[in-house]
Amino acid sequence: MSRPHPMQLPPAARSRTVTAVLGPTNTGKTHLAIERMLAQKSGLIGLPLRLLAREVYAKVVDRAGVDAVALITGEEKVIPKAPRYWVSTVEAMPLDLQTGFVAIDEVQLAGNLDRGHVFTDRVLNLRGQSETLLLGSMTVRPLLEKLIPGLNVVTRPRMSVLTYAGSKKVSRLPARSAIVAFSSDEVYGIAELIRRQRGGAAVVLGSLSPRTRNAQVELFQNGDVDHLVATDAIGMGLNLDVDHIAFAGTRKYDGYQYRQLTPAEMGQIAGRAGRHTRDGTFGVTGRVDPPDDELVERIESHQFNGLKVLQWRNSALDFSSISALKRTLDSAPREDGLARAPISDDVSALEHLTRQADIVDMARGRREVELLWDVCQVPDYRKIAPANHGDLLCSIFSHLIQDGNIDEDWFTRQLAFADRVDGDIDTLANRIAHVRTWTFVANRQDWLADPDHWQGVTRGIEDRLSDALHDRLTQRFVDRRTSVLMRRLRENAMLEAEITSSGDVLVEGQHIGNLLGFRFAPDAGADGPDAKTVRAAAQIALATEIESRADKLSRSENPDFILTADGSIRWRGEAVAKLVASDDVLAPSALLLADENLSGPAREKVQERIDLWVKAQIELLLKPLVDLKAGEGLDGLARGVAFQIVEGLGILERQDAAEDIRQLDQDMRASLRKYGVRFGAYTIFVPSLLKPAPSQLLAQLWALKNDSLDMNGLAELPQLSASGRTSIPVDTSISPALYKVVGFRVCGGRAVRVDILERLADLIRPLISWKPLDKEVAPPEGAIEQGGGFTVTVAMTSLLGCAGEDFAEVLTSLGYRFETKEVQRPVVKKASDSAEAPATESAAAPADASGEKTDAPAEQVAGSEPEANADGSADDVAPSEAAEDPAPEASVAADNEAPAAEGGASETESAAELAEGEMETVEIQIWRPGRSDRRPRNRGQDNRRGDNRKGAGRGDKRAHGGKGGPGGKPHKGKGGAGGGPRRDKAPAKDKPIDPDSPFAALMALKENMNSKDKS
Repeated sequence: MSRPHPMQLPPAARSRTVTAVLGPTNTGKTHLAIERMLAQKSGLIGLPLRLLAREVYAKVVDRAGVDAVALITGEEKVIPKAPRYWVSTVEAMPLDLQTGFVAIDEVQLAGNLDRGHVFTDRVLNLRGQSETLLLGSMTVRPLLEKLIPGLNVVTRPRMSVLTYAGSKKVSRLPARSAIVAFSSDEVYGIAELIRRQRGGAAVVLGSLSPRTRNAQVELFQNGDVDHLVATDAIGMGLNLDVDHIAFAGTRKYDGYQYRQLTPAEMGQIAGRAGRHTRDGTFGVTGRVDPPDDELVERIESHQFNGLKVLQWRNSALDFSSISALKRTLDSAPREDGLARAPISDDVSALEHLTRQADIVDMARGRREVELLWDVCQVPDYRKIAPANHGDLLCSIFSHLIQDGNIDEDWFTRQLAFADRVDGDIDTLANRIAHVRTWTFVANRQDWLADPDHWQGVTRGIEDRLSDALHDRLTQRFVDRRTSVLMRRLRENAMLEAEITSSGDVLVEGQHIGNLLGFRFAPDAGADGPDAKTVRAAAQIALATEIESRADKLSRSENPDFILTADGSIRWRGEAVAKLVASDDVLAPSALLLADENLSGPAREKVQERIDLWVKAQIELLLKPLVDLKAGEGLDGLARGVAFQIVEGLGILERQDAAEDIRQLDQDMRASLRKYGVRFGAYTIFVPSLLKPAPSQLLAQLWALKNDSLDMNGLAELPQLSASGRTSIPVDTSISPALYKVVGFRVCGGRAVRVDILERLADLIRPLISWKPLDKEVAPPEGAIEQGGGFTVTVAMTSLLGCAGEDFAEVLTSLGYRFETKEVQRPVVKKASDSAEAPATESAAAPADASGEKTDAPAEQVAGSEPEANADGSADDVAPSEAAEDPAPEASVAADNEAPAAEGGASETESAAELAEGEMETVEIQIWRPGRSDRRPRNRGQDNRRGDNRKGAGRGDKRAHGGKGGPGGKPHKGKGGAGGGPRRDKAPAKDKPIDPDSPFAALMALKENMNSKDKS
């Protein structure tokens, strides 16, 4: 920075080459200065803001070329080898240049308490060789004419009309408006409000870096946003396309106190409305009271009181000593119209530094004092505290005196504090203020060993921080999507829309939401009034797409649709409808998931196609139920049973319709079998409905009817049959009714597939009915010598996939009761065992460590039909039904082992050897059909068989002795658990058989057949 010449121009010599061009805003004064400077061989123009200097520099470069123009500000120097024109801030104007032209803009700032003395010095002492222009407001004219005798004054009228538009809410401000507030909190709050309601706003604050302010102004200038929120910084010569200025405040803090804006200041700000010949308006917003008529008239007519004094500080300083420097700084002006400027930051810094003894010791000569004053000129951009800034200047001065320049390691450490782009708006702004100090220092050519390098480093850091700050401001205060859409809608232009394969809706390149089937979901970021704008754009952009989708859906094949677990109907992966319950569980309704964009004939086509698919899906997967519901060929009781099966969604417990089923003749049964109905010992069911797909659909229809689509287990249970599971542990959080719907019967702690229960009954039935016609014939595995009961076999436990107490619970829940009995059997030794060990285990293959047996294969879901009856008809009921005695309920569970029949050895003993002559006593469980209290009595008979025998009741500790059953610990070597239907009125073992009964004849026939085989 060049040192001002100590000689000041006398008043008589000040008017040489000087012309004052005065007038309100929008008079073209700056444009005139550029034109006049370019007409000269060389020129210098001083501007009030670094931002405005950048703007003028760009314009001059466009006209004269980059090699002919230099830019000088406190934090930036762009100086080509031989510049002809110099653009600078007023404070940074090089005073040792000799140029043909000099211009100083906004000279009325000479009255500013902070910066006024610098403007005053330039106005009074800096001159061009051929021409000097002083540009400013009419308020400074009287003082200029007094201080510069013979001054040539040219006034310029405003090129457009400025009028008062009254008070308006922020949300109702017209496009191209600038809202002026006087604190960062107010600016941010207003910008946030405008973003929500109008798409966004640019933000201009005095604390922003010039690069950030330029970027924000560009948002407004190029039309990305229609509103600008700023402090009074926009009144200082910024050329903006503003049509309306709205004052959101009329009080400001001027560095000394809060005060009301002067009429001239309001006029300077309001005058930014209107550009060239386009008229402008001004008004108030928010809680600001409307101005009185007199003030409005003064602003509209640009009539303001003149400045009373210009701020002045002596520029002819004496650097012979610190005391001489202070004395010359304290000099008072000797001319009327000048006032000594208040103590400024550089003078305060000088006072702080000279209180340090070591600084005073180092500043002994003229060069050192002059350097000390230069250090005090470093601006306090950080604004932390005067003492903090003073300490920083002490460090800089000490480095310069002791080392000749600033230590680069120390300088690097200072920069490191600011070289980060994370953080919020305030954090980034503070870092920019910090680095601007070092940018200023780096631009002093003699303070660093390599100033050019450090200028690039500091400028790079400031640029990165400025860009990051611009991004944060834009993210917070600008909704680009809404801004673009609003502008296009105002232009009434055809919107360019694109819908991606994932359903993202882009309008004019902006993401506005997603098309989900036939519903448009606005972007979650759009709320309040933004949502209306987005929906308006969507209405225009999506009309054709919705129509096209409706046409495609109406012509789609059935595989294009699926029904999801939550009852939604998806077309090509997108939810288009949802099932809702109706009076008929097999005929639900389909509710379209569509908004108002789908309407008219297109909506009718979609509804018809979806209804058709729902009907076809139910008829395909649930055909037996649909046919049973129609009941063609069914008469009388058969139709009634079919109705009950349909009501139970394919599952009817036999005990619930025992009387009706008992009265069905073979023709009625056959007619029901044609529809796939199977008559089981425990359940009347349709095996084909137990498959995963029908089971899933039945579960959904049932849950839909019961308004329980979110119930636990709805998605998992129907898939169990596909996995091959024949029984599963009962989850108490799942409704028992849901188990029944998907084909499982809850039996104690296990749920067993109903078809597996029928297969279990098929295993138990012949064991119960077996009779020892020949004592030499060993009973089949699981039968007992006396008959009428059974012991559990491996086949039973493997079938159900459970054993032990779980199996016992199943049998007990089906109505079977057990008794324990001690029997003698040979000691079993494994052939591979070398040591003696008592063979207390059954010869049957044990379960694994978990007690689980291998699951039955999936193809066993539908049990096979039993053999035909003697008359050639088929039935699935137990022989007990022939005697009209209800079959006991059966289920799934068993012990880990299946003991040998009473008094005999198991058939699996091929892998073991019997210890010759050794016998052992073991305890086994014998299961027999018992009376279930839920079953109806048989023809009024009081049949209590099994009620009083040992272990008759589950949980009866006196009967079980605390052991041997589900309520106690199993005995080692005992039999497992199994079940089967009750035989009807089988003779007790202590009661002789009636020789006239059909059972006696059957036993005699069997005995004769065995005799023939032996012979």
